[in-house]
Amino acid sequence: MTATQSNSSQPITLYTGGALFGLPDASPFCIKAEVQLKMAGVPYVKAQGMPDQGPKGQIPYIEDDGTRLGDSTFIRAHIEKTYGVDLDAGLTPQQRALSWTIERLLENQLYWTVVYSRWLIPENFAKGPAQFFNRVPEAMRETLRQQVLERVTNNVRAAGPGRHSDAEIADLCDRSLSALSLLLGDQPYFLGDRTTAVDATAVDATALGVLASLLTPYFDTEVRRRVLKYPNLLAYTDRLMAEFYPDFAWEPAVAAA
Repeated sequence: MTATQSNSSQPITLYTGGALFGLPDASPFCIKAEVQLKMAGVPYVKAQGMPDQGPKGQIPYIEDDGTRLGDSTFIRAHIEKTYGVDLDAGLTPQQRALSWTIERLLENQLYWTVVYSRWLIPENFAKGPAQFFNRVPEAMRETLRQQVLERVTNNVRAAGPGRHSDAEIADLCDRSLSALSLLLGDQPYFLGDRTTAVDATAVDATALGVLASLLTPYFDTEVRRRVLKYPNLLAYTDRLMAEFYPDFAWEPAVAAA
């Protein structure tokens, strides 16, 4: 698909967290937003973002023609409206409905498993999110670290996974992963091939962000072991990483199975 030009001569600035944990970005939503920009063919540059500087208190966010906009879903809507692209072009109404349903499963269930696995499993927290606070002055570092951990713990509990045991979380995720595997089948993308310049659709940007975040070997989790049972999800993730991040040193998931 080809984007039209906006009134601004400057590229979009995409604010993200940066490469971390064996991923092009620590946040699945930052990966999603960047891949959507790549799909749309819209010029952009990346910059280090701080959640408290974003309009919704989170990353990613973009700046386009002097306006800041947050949340990957609303970023997509802005791109499509401003630059005249449709990331689901060629899909039927039923396929668009299925795309939204898959996206909700990925973001409302599996994403929170990513958060749980990084923040609420002590050994993963110690090697992962705990390091975010290393630049904070030592006198307040541990206090801030514990405050943020408590806030994230409450959020994960409110979202659901924080109320369950590790085994229950893994079982629920396995059901979602099985559904995704069946929906993908032997297609290259979740909604199959399309006779357009870009075959992937918006849901593939979401799926790549979440599946890669579950599959990174940086964290040892039961859910990662569950994902490794689905060869088509592994091949899909590896293929999209090669397509959208050809210069990133991704450790192939297929090799780990």
